[in-house]
Amino acid sequence: MIGPGHFLRPGAVGPENRRNAAVRQTVAWCYRGGSISAEPRINDRIRVPEVRLVGPSGEQVGIVPLAKALELAQEYDLDLVEVAANARPPVCKLMDYGKFKYESAMKAREARKNQAHTVIKEMKLRPKIDPHDYDTKKGHVVRFLKQGDKVKITIMFRGREQSRPELGFRLLQRLAEDVQDLGFIESNPKQDGRNMIMVLGPHKKKTEAMAEAREAQAARKAEAKANPGKSQNAAEEELSEAPAEEAPAEASAEA
Repeated sequence: MIGPGHFLRPGAVGPENRRNAAVRQTVAWCYRGGSISAEPRINDRIRVPEVRLVGPSGEQVGIVPLAKALELAQEYDLDLVEVAANARPPVCKLMDYGKFKYESAMKAREARKNQAHTVIKEMKLRPKIDPHDYDTKKGHVVRFLKQGDKVKITIMFRGREQSRPELGFRLLQRLAEDVQDLGFIESNPKQDGRNMIMVLGPHKKKTEAMAEAREAQAARKAEAKANPGKSQNAAEEELSEAPAEEAPAEASAEA
């Protein structure tokens, strides 16, 4: 505000005028093609005198008045969608916008479904592990590798066991040889304080493992549908034998 006794010289711009000019500039920017929303403008929301029109099959129609483009959209029973707002004139295409949004959402969903995240599972063992416990732990490692995950193997030493690191090294080598068909040694055994660590990497990529799991699940569903008379007990037994989709990230054993 300008106080009493203060006058603006000719051509000067006051605070109110500056704010109004900023609002007018923002509105003009929006009408020129700038848009705050991520959604493209369609049909009567397009506010330009003419557009560069693309037909339903991708053919170039050329620069036409907006009224003519809207008329063609009604004639084809389609939407006029602004696909390049910053072009001069803006590029618009005739399409079924509802169908386009649905197909885009399905593609994004499928992409997220097939997205593979690197996961490192962990398995802990003792140098003098019992043979039965070793087989159990090895089974977990086999399942992790089949799922396309890396496995961090940790040998935990206690007391006098720390003076016998060769015990842990031999155990890690034995495990690596037992699962060599499914994985390889990505990080060689190394001593880390009281522990010895080795990392196994899968031969199979995560995406491949996920695809195989989905195929196996679809095959089981198809078989169950083809044999509706199958007993519930048999179905439960088959389900228990199938590999779990998500296993615990860490499992430890005490010898």
